[in-house]
Order: sequence, then structure tokens, then C-alpha cells
Amino acid sequence: MGREDQIEEREVLDSIFPEEITDVSDTSYRISIALEAPENDVEEAEEAVLILQVSYPEDYPDIAPELQLSAPPNAPKHPRLDIQEDREQLLEALQPTIEENMGMAMVFTLVSALKETAELLMLERVNAVHAEKAKEAAKAEEEENRKFQGTVVNRETFLEWREKFLKEMEDAERKKREEKEAEDKKSTKKTLGKEEKKLTGKQLWEGGLAGRADFDEDEEDAMPAAVEKMKIAA
Repeated sequence: MGREDQIEEREVLDSIFPEEITDVSDTSYRISIALEAPENDVEEAEEAVLILQVSYPEDYPDIAPELQLSAPPNAPKHPRLDIQEDREQLLEALQPTIEENMGMAMVFTLVSALKETAELLMLERVNAVHAEKAKEAAKAEEEENRKFQGTVVNRETFLEWREKFLKEMEDAERKKREEKEAEDKKSTKKTLGKEEKKLTGKQLWEGGLAGRADFDEDEEDAMPAAVEKMKIAA
């Protein structure tokens, strides 16, 4: 056990991950893990990649290996996976696998578990996006259907509608009545104005609508005889 097991495992991993594994030291190396995007993900993004660095303690595999998780240098932030935020969750998810494989070479198993956990996390997030969109679509459909559905009628809603309807009818009737009264007043005023214009000076005098000063010289001869007599007597 110990160093011999570590060398043997490293050789096996080199045959499994010939392009993905890179040595950091004699007892440390990095493995690049490409993740498959969920099939139902409509978001276009570059392939998500994790870098798992494994360091062997002297007594590995009797004790757990030291693990570090990072993203490739200068990699853009993936919409479904953020190493900075997800690192602790992903590493913690490996603990049961480590405990189950204690005393045995476990790195390949850890890589498989890490890949599965990360892809499952991405799938959950995609499903959450779809669920939210479905919820919004259902809400929009419900609002659209509500436009074609009348209000459920019961005694309370009927009385409320009736009170509102009667008030609207009363307001409309009052407005109509006020408009008619205003129109009648306007019409009466025009009629009186026309009649006054048609009266002669004599008619205005007899009707008490004008004084002597209101007559012009042309109408003086038309003054009533009684008025002429009053004039002479004076």
C-alpha cells in the first residue's frame, strides 16, 4: 500500500485520460472533465469543463486524496454552472464516494461521480428555467381565457351589478334632463329676443316696455291719441 498503489493508479488513469490528465508533481495531477449539456437546454454556450486536481497524501488510498476544483483558465462563465459558487457543493457530494472506496484506488470513481453530479446540477437548473417559463405561459393563458369568461353570478355579485347599473341609469337620465332644460332655456331666450325685435314703438309703449325717449321721430306720429292729448294738456 502507499506509494506503489499511487504509481499504479496514475498509470491506469493515464490510459483512461490520455489527453485530459496533466502532471503537477510526482504526487499531484490535474484531470480535465468535459460535461455534457442537458438535451433540453436551449441556451447556447460553450462546453462546460471542470479541472479536478488530485494530490496523494503519503498514506493514500488508506486516507482520502486531497481534491481541488477549478475552471479552465480564462474560461467564460457558464450559464448553468459556476465553479466559484458550486465548488463546495460539488466537492461535498463526493464525500460518500470517498468513504465507500477508502483503501482502494478511487480517483476514476471520483471523476465519474463528479461528472454525474455536475451534469445533474446543470439539468436541474435547465428544468427550473423550463418550469418557470411554463408557469409564465400558463398564467398568460389564464389571463387570456379570463377575457372570454363572464363573472360568476351569485346573489352578491348580482346586487352589486344592479346597484351599479341603476346608478348609471340615474346619472344618464339626470344628465339628459339637465341638457334638455339647458336647451329649452336657450330656445326660450332666442324666441323672446326675436319677438322684442319685431315690436313697434307703439307696441312697446302700450306694453309698458319702453318710455317716451325710446321713440324716434318717425314713430312720433304713431303715438296713441290719448298720449297726444296728455301731451297737449301738459
